[in-house]
Amino acid sequence: MKNIRKRNKWRSKAPAKTSQQSDGRQGAKMTKITQRDDGELDIIKKRVLVLSFVLVFFFGVLISRLWYLQVQKGEQFALLAENNRVRYVEVAAPRGNIFDRKGREIVTNRPSFNVVWSREDNRLDDQLLKKMARILDVDISVLLARIRKMENTPGHIPIRLADDIDWEKVAYIENNRLDLPGVKIEVVPLRVYHYDNLASHLIGYLGEINKKELKASKEGVYRGGDLVGKMGLEKIREFDLRGEKGRSYMEVNALGFEQKNLKGEEPLPGSDLQLTIDIDMQKIAEDIMTENDFAGAVVAVEVNSGRQLVLASAPTLQINEFVGGISHKAWNGMLENPHHPLLNKVVQGQYPPASTYKLVTAAAGLAEGVINSETVMYCPGHYRFGNRIYRCWKRAGHGAVNLEKAVAESCDVFFYQVGLRLGVDRLAEYAKKLGIGKKTGVEMEHEKGGLAPTSAWKKRRYNEVWQEGETLSVAIGQGFDLATPIQICMMTAAVANGGTLYKPMVIEKIFDSDGNLVSHKQPQVAQQFTGQGRNLRLIREGMKEAVNGRHGTGRAARLEGITVAGKTGTAQVVRLKQYKHLKEEDIPYKYRDHAWFTCFAPAENPKIAVTVLVEHGLHGGSAAAPVAKAVLEKYFEGSVKKMPEVSVVRLSRQEKELAAN
Repeated sequence: MKNIRKRNKWRSKAPAKTSQQSDGRQGAKMTKITQRDDGELDIIKKRVLVLSFVLVFFFGVLISRLWYLQVQKGEQFALLAENNRVRYVEVAAPRGNIFDRKGREIVTNRPSFNVVWSREDNRLDDQLLKKMARILDVDISVLLARIRKMENTPGHIPIRLADDIDWEKVAYIENNRLDLPGVKIEVVPLRVYHYDNLASHLIGYLGEINKKELKASKEGVYRGGDLVGKMGLEKIREFDLRGEKGRSYMEVNALGFEQKNLKGEEPLPGSDLQLTIDIDMQKIAEDIMTENDFAGAVVAVEVNSGRQLVLASAPTLQINEFVGGISHKAWNGMLENPHHPLLNKVVQGQYPPASTYKLVTAAAGLAEGVINSETVMYCPGHYRFGNRIYRCWKRAGHGAVNLEKAVAESCDVFFYQVGLRLGVDRLAEYAKKLGIGKKTGVEMEHEKGGLAPTSAWKKRRYNEVWQEGETLSVAIGQGFDLATPIQICMMTAAVANGGTLYKPMVIEKIFDSDGNLVSHKQPQVAQQFTGQGRNLRLIREGMKEAVNGRHGTGRAARLEGITVAGKTGTAQVVRLKQYKHLKEEDIPYKYRDHAWFTCFAPAENPKIAVTVLVEHGLHGGSAAAPVAKAVLEKYFEGSVKKMPEVSVVRLSRQEKELAAN
């Protein structure tokens, strides 16, 4: 206890630390004064500045983006948002109608009911597929093929499962819509061809657009499944005929189900075409070619305008086989058909013009002065040139022949000599002046130009020199000569009207959907064969005699009350000695000669020219002339008295001999 008290006493005697002393020492211990570092301060300032720039840039980008979305693109994104609520379906536009020269309907439209399936917001299962296959009476593979074809198109575009279904199927689908999710009936216009396959090569047909056509088209104009022109005027005039699609808007809920129809955009129908074709004359031409099982072409034109009245290629195309895609069997059948229905013979068929070319030779001879109205040549039935004999079609010969008789009786010997005097190059020059050897420019697809050979052409083509003997063949329309039926018809019209070669017209007028006249085509002169009025009159006299004279080759085309002027032609396909002893009907079809007849009427005041080509028809006077006569009778209906029909089987042996060329 004593020790403890001593220790406490000691402690009490020790000096006490003041608070001031204690705080001073503590402060001295904690505060450390150092010299300022300016370099470190600069680094800190730079970091703050960079950070400030980063913050300003970040907020600048954010504000710019907000401005872009809200202000610049505000309307667009508002529309997209609206489209999530509103869905549209394209409405097909009715295609323009096609009329003949008298305003009669050739092609129009009717409503068609198609079955479509909307894949957006709907799932395709096996049960639905089987049900639809049973309703539509098709195989499931057909439906799957249509669905796969639309795989790469937007989901809101419906898939067409069936086209043009009947009323019974329409009623069943409409009454069972709740059991057929996504399946609807679509009403679209469908083409109606009032005369079936009439003028099929000219009018053409529609088909579903393919990938190549879709890729080449302007964006937004077509979509998969659309029908477009595939041939003829339907294709050439697609822009005028197609119209503009409309839109049907529908409001949908969050699940994609339709709630109500909204106001849409009506489709704009396509423009109407009024053709120059006379449908009655076209029908007469096609019917007589079909009845006689002829392959070939019939062309008729207004002499003083170039308006085409008939453009018939035989046999006609079966248009219904092409709609929806032609089968391999049908396609192969057309390819193997010896009459070649796929070929538009009016503009694609190139044939030796035969004696119809003698009009060119006569016009060239008169224009160049190598012959005149007084020129007479003797025809013994053959012509010797060098060591070769060129025969006339009439073995007994024509005797003394002037130009009129040479044209009327188609004397080969006369034109051999005229051709030699002219030479092949001058013949070609006048052939082109009359439209042979170049395209006419008619509104038909894949037109061929024919051929008016020259010495330079042969050198380029075969690297051979032209032989004068070849000129003899060219002068009568054989050898290398080639022409299309429309070229021969336009040449005939030029001879008839005094030398004006017109560009062929097919479309006369175009009207908009309200019936307002948009375009009225006028005749266009392609070329003028000037200064040949008197010479062409001489040729016309010979052509008149060819039909109306006692020994004329085209007597089968005569009309009572109307004077017809014409020229026959028999184009040799191939010269085969082994068939000489056979009757003509026993010669294999593909080796028979082609038959030509070209004419105009009335001879005194020409209004119409008609050309007929019958493939392997043997003789122009017996096969082709009666066809031309039927067309002329229709054109002059009411003005002529019906004469007894003349056909191939009714011609006498003497008449066949006269018609041989």
